[in-house]
Amino acid sequence: MIIDFISSLQGAVVSFIFLVLVFVPMEKVFPAKAEQKFFRPYWILDLCFFLGQYLLWTVLVIWALSRFGDWLDGIVPADFRALVAAQPWWLQAIEVVILSDFLIYWGHRLQHRVEFLWRFHKVHHSSEHLDWLAAHREHPLDSIYTIGLINLPAFILGFPLETIAGLIAFRGIWAIYIHSNVRLPLGPLRMLIGAPELHHWHHDLDRDAGNYANISPLMDILFGTYTCPDHEPEKFGIKEAFPKNYLGQMIVPLLPGKWYKRYSPEGEEQIKNLHEK
Repeated sequence: MIIDFISSLQGAVVSFIFLVLVFVPMEKVFPAKAEQKFFRPYWILDLCFFLGQYLLWTVLVIWALSRFGDWLDGIVPADFRALVAAQPWWLQAIEVVILSDFLIYWGHRLQHRVEFLWRFHKVHHSSEHLDWLAAHREHPLDSIYTIGLINLPAFILGFPLETIAGLIAFRGIWAIYIHSNVRLPLGPLRMLIGAPELHHWHHDLDRDAGNYANISPLMDILFGTYTCPDHEPEKFGIKEAFPKNYLGQMIVPLLPGKWYKRYSPEGEEQIKNLHEK
């Protein structure tokens, strides 16, 4: 157990150094908000989420995915998987990417519309400063939901977990990139390839700001939720009252309804009224 922890800690340190070397220079050369410092407010909170993912929650997510894959193995017909496997690999890859983007688009919209899903997803949206580290602020149950949806087509088509792990790793790096404090001069290309400025607008204070797609914004364009003004949002975050510490953000989404309501917009207004009295 101790050896496993040390190994995980070493992996976290190596990953941290790698991400710093890759993304910090990009944020310095192509900054979205040039005034934002490396050690900006709540940097330590996001570091806790980073360490939590590497030391605690990744194991839970992989375990949940493996159980999910085992469950689907007993449902999806073998003949169907054999038919899919007979296709060229490039066609399978295209099918997986398109189906994944379609599912995560609608799954992501549901996270913003369904209150039960939002209570976990708003942990991620509570970030008031976006950069490569803020991408790691995510509740583990929200991670299981998102990664499960993204990889559902690959599971159905019969891809082994080892292959899917590569897709998870790629999308993980992509998620860090689109959260980074970067604004690249892509021009019209950003309508085909996701860019940080698109996801920055998704993190606007407006909960229904749009840009729900993952890798390519084509789903947003197709379903009318694409937005990308020529400037950065004035503020990131959420309008609800919410804890600004790691333990609170882990626990509050799990609270029963009557306790959780104090962290809704209505609950925040009630708290303000009590203070004014």
